[in-house]
Amino acid sequence: MALIDSVVMRGLSTQGVLSSEDKALLLGLELSPRYMSANEVLWQESAEADLFCMVKEGWAYSYRNLKNGSKQILKFYLPGDIIGIRDFGFTRRLSGAAMINKGVVYPFSYQQLFELFGRSNLAVGIMATAMRQQAQLSERLIYLGKYAAHEQLAHFLYEIFLRLKRINAVEDNSFLMPLTQELISDALGMSPVHVSRTFSMLRERGLVIRERQHVMLPDPEALARLVEFNDSYIDELLPPSFSELLRASP
Repeated sequence: MALIDSVVMRGLSTQGVLSSEDKALLLGLELSPRYMSANEVLWQESAEADLFCMVKEGWAYSYRNLKNGSKQILKFYLPGDIIGIRDFGFTRRLSGAAMINKGVVYPFSYQQLFELFGRSNLAVGIMATAMRQQAQLSERLIYLGKYAAHEQLAHFLYEIFLRLKRINAVEDNSFLMPLTQELISDALGMSPVHVSRTFSMLRERGLVIRERQHVMLPDPEALARLVEFNDSYIDELLPPSFSELLRASP
């Protein structure tokens, strides 16, 4: 996946907003791919914030280390996502980041990011990406604080399902999810045993079938109804008014 195919940028391109110069600038960021191993750390929490990364292949996550030796996972990153954009404007990393499985990332610097900001269309795309990441974090706060365990896991899985559909990684309501029960527990604040029991509960209700890394949602709409899922924060297309303003910009 190329940076130009990241979800927001693809939306801009589909709407006819990105020029050939915009696309060339994005493709120019892909000249130095970094091949990553499973579990390899991209950066530690509080390290100097000097790079951003776009995920080309594989999954990654950001996290905070806690005093009791555990960690809180903040976000899982899929191909096309930009890691580290929340650190923009900070000298130190707000969270650590690591790979889940082996993959490829494209690192790019502040200078390269500023070059993107120099073009209004790309600046809007990067800003929209950051805002959507923030919206996902906000949504997680809501469902972790208000939902029962089976609803938390249902919401989490349906969100992953929608994000993977955006990048054409779902087939017949099935997808690969390289997350261990420990990683899911660190994201949802449950014990791994509780995660396992909750998967079993959803399976008994005919909502989720999981075989190792393979997940199938027999009835995605039923899973969404269970948690009254509002997918507006997942919708990656910019409002039509944005497109009109960008086309009219010099």
